Amino acid sequence: MNSDDLSSLLDLLNEISVIEQLGGALVEARLPADMIGPQFRVLDYLIRVADGRTPVELARAFQVPKTTLTHTLSRLDNQELVRTLPNPNDRRSKCVWTTEKGRAARDKVADDLTQEMEDILQRFGKSRSAELMVLLEALRDAMAEAKSPEIPRQPPAYPDA
Repeated sequence: MNSDDLSSLLDLLNEISVIEQLGGALVEARLPADMIGPQFRVLDYLIRVADGRTPVELARAFQVPKTTLTHTLSRLDNQELVRTLPNPNDRRSKCVWTTEKGRAARDKVADDLTQEMEDILQRFGKSRSAELMVLLEALRDAMAEAKSPEIPRQPPAYPDA
């Protein structure tokens, strides 16, 4: 990869990061006082993508340690926004399910964002948004395929310098 290509890719990733920060601030400003961004993102993921995931699956999806995700789930569970129940497939692990209260909390935030989302979509354009979504999904897939392997548990042996 030449330096111009590398610079362009880094610029692209920086723009995506800025958009993520702006979007996160937009959402967090509408969250209930007892909820933070990561909790909302987990709740939203369960509702939009797949209810009934294991904590390990959720930790992988969010690229966070299982302990971090467990803490987030504990807070959501204490607020009765999710329920953690035995996995119906093996009964050894747990699965996380949204509650009616959790779905209502997520829907309230989404409703509170409607006008701003409509304004952004009008400024940016519906067709441009759809085109960008296709490109971002392709970029996400390429990045997932190229993901670095897990860090080894034991550091490699280095010869004495």
